[in-house]
Amino acid sequence: MNYEQRLKYLRIFLIIFGLIFIFGVYPMMNWIWPSGWGWEPRQYEYEQMIVGIYATLGVFLLIASRNPLAHKSLIWFTVWSSVVHGGIMAIQAIVDSAERINLIGDVLALFTVAVVLGILMPREKNLTE
Repeated sequence: MNYEQRLKYLRIFLIIFGLIFIFGVYPMMNWIWPSGWGWEPRQYEYEQMIVGIYATLGVFLLIASRNPLAHKSLIWFTVWSSVVHGGIMAIQAIVDSAERINLIGDVLALFTVAVVLGILMPREKNLTE
């Protein structure tokens, strides 16, 4: 994949993930798949905080989609914070058998965000491509 293609797909996935963060986290935690996205015991205050943080990040990912190279640090923050957040949740889900379903829910989702954005984020423009 050449540089321009990478940038094009990066823009597309920033929009997709941004919209999911804004509009998808709350429904997934509460209506669509609570067992795969919510954690026990259910804590409404915690869930509001997570939804607020991810909705805010989603707005900034949409902004970054217009010019990803001007927002490299935000994109790399999204990659690495997703790895850290997903990693912590993975360990917790492995330790607590009641939460193992989260390994194929929100844990997998966070690792997917990290891998996709990490792969698509251009490192350096190679003029020979």
